[in-house]
Amino acid sequence: MLEWSSELYLKFEEERTRAARDLLSRAPDFEPKIVVDLGCGPGNSTLLLRSRFPDATIIGIDNSSNMLNVAQSRVPSASFIQADIAHWRPETPPDFLFANAALHFVPDHYALIQRLVSTLAPSGVIAVQMPNSTHQASHALMRMISAEGPWADRLLPIAKSRPPIGPAEEYYRLLTPLCARVDIWETSYIHPVDGPDQIVEWFEGAELRPFLDPLTEEERSVFLARYRQELGASYDRQPDGRLLLHYPRLFFVARAKG
Repeated sequence: MLEWSSELYLKFEEERTRAARDLLSRAPDFEPKIVVDLGCGPGNSTLLLRSRFPDATIIGIDNSSNMLNVAQSRVPSASFIQADIAHWRPETPPDFLFANAALHFVPDHYALIQRLVSTLAPSGVIAVQMPNSTHQASHALMRMISAEGPWADRLLPIAKSRPPIGPAEEYYRLLTPLCARVDIWETSYIHPVDGPDQIVEWFEGAELRPFLDPLTEEERSVFLARYRQELGASYDRQPDGRLLLHYPRLFFVARAKG
């Protein structure tokens, strides 16, 4: 299995952190004692949380030792735990749960969201951002190539099991019985990139991983070459020679009942 690469992930740190910054900006003005960064990765979101809440106990959760080592070096005042967020449970009810581009990797993230809300301290807050790119060419091509290659028997079940992000209304209906207040919105970011190679590099650090993990090294090279070729045919060059990567994201900030 491929190890998560903090170096590859951080190559697009500014673009990835922009959504985390926008999510945090909509959090209420409060002073949480315990803050948990779910799927903290290499600590870019943890840095934002430390800056916003300088006196809080901050805990980062991630399943990658590589990511956690980098995060610890970047935010030494925080604590980090290696765990799968699908099964993690806090020892003490947190006041603020923050999940930037993490929960969508969990197969049943609807049930996970309900469970996470139940772990909050009274009037605690959960803030979540999830990429919503299922229908974008970048993601449709991943599924198409998975179905057409010699790896189809291994990759088709993965493609079919990728949990789709539902419409905002579904998350609103999920959260309102559990929460005193729900703020939910969608944003579509547009990232100029130099070409297909940069799109490949972007997703190698995240969404492509489930498709690449079951493949041999040679198969990965063939898969990525095909993906790169199809991306080049699917994205129009702009007058300056760059491509525009559309990246929709869904956000919500909800406060638990007191």
